[in-house]
Amino acid sequence: MSSPRPRRWLRRLVVTVLVLAVLAVVVDRAAAYVAENQLASMADKKAAQYDVRSADTSVKIGGFGFLPQLVKENFSKVTLTMERPTFSGIPGEDLKVQLHDVQVPRGLLTGQAGAAVTIDSSDLRLQLSPRELSRLAVASTGLDGLSLEVVDGQLHAKLSVRGFNADVPITPQVQNGRITLALGQLSDSIPSFVRTALQNQLARGITIPELPFGAQLTGISIVDNSIVLTAAAKELKFSA
Repeated sequence: MSSPRPRRWLRRLVVTVLVLAVLAVVVDRAAAYVAENQLASMADKKAAQYDVRSADTSVKIGGFGFLPQLVKENFSKVTLTMERPTFSGIPGEDLKVQLHDVQVPRGLLTGQAGAAVTIDSSDLRLQLSPRELSRLAVASTGLDGLSLEVVDGQLHAKLSVRGFNADVPITPQVQNGRITLALGQLSDSIPSFVRTALQNQLARGITIPELPFGAQLTGISIVDNSIVLTAAAKELKFSA
């Protein structure tokens, strides 16, 4: 008859391993929480240099395990989220920034003086309402009363030109850091001179103020009922 002692020893070993694994996860998550809060605070400080404010700023560190990455002082992917941001006084709906190749010193956890985080590259996704883009369009084109709306997933320009009401689909694109507006098909009831005047005014494009973190505008798209701007930035540095 076999002794029950080896079985009890094995059970204890399994329980011990499981407890240690749970503790390791808890410690890893707790350390990540501290670092994420520190990074969010540093990001807010950096954003303020670009006249960017938000209702709430949060950071999520990706990758497998926080502590193993901290040992290497390198995080492959960090996501920064700023809710209801404003940049240069313009209200946004949401701002997400994917930070790539993030160098994080171990001193970040202890609040070490002079600890700085360097980021190789960043991809920004800024969500705006059509109303805010309309304001920028009016300022750039001089078309008072111009209104931009999303209709069935397509951006439309609505305004009155020389007594004629125009509602025309437009295609926004990015060229040389500006948003250009390509005019779609106008109703046959709109005279050609109105179309020409509208086309010439919209051809001026929309000037976007400095984007968060000095990013360069790379694209524009329509998502649901919002305008989404994409941009890229390189070599950022967050300081404590």
